[in-house]
Amino acid sequence: MKFTAPRTLCTTLFLIGAFSASPVWAHAHLQQQTPAANAEVSAAPQALTLTFSEGIEANFSGVTLTGPDQQPVATGKAARSESDKTQLVVPLTQPLTSGLYTVKWHVVSVDGHKTKGQYQFSVK
Repeated sequence: MKFTAPRTLCTTLFLIGAFSASPVWAHAHLQQQTPAANAEVSAAPQALTLTFSEGIEANFSGVTLTGPDQQPVATGKAARSESDKTQLVVPLTQPLTSGLYTVKWHVVSVDGHKTKGQYQFSVK
């Protein structure tokens, strides 16, 4: 097969574009949380704050909190932070007692991709 200048140029431009393009199909990954995963806090938090790798759609995202007795803990409505589109803030409507808590989250990123996960923390 004979390579011509236009064919070589098109192939080169395609390869450059394919390997240098930013990831369009990214997902919102949990990067930081308060209280932190596996942390033991002495004072019960008043809210959960989850920070993701990219902006999230609060209307399609949520968090559930399960207490030491494996029962759901009542929380306020999860909302995106006004100052940071990557943060989801969940107010806690009641003080947490001592024990291990599990946070299960699901989010939809601004590009429409869904991710979910969970982590635990404990209150002394």
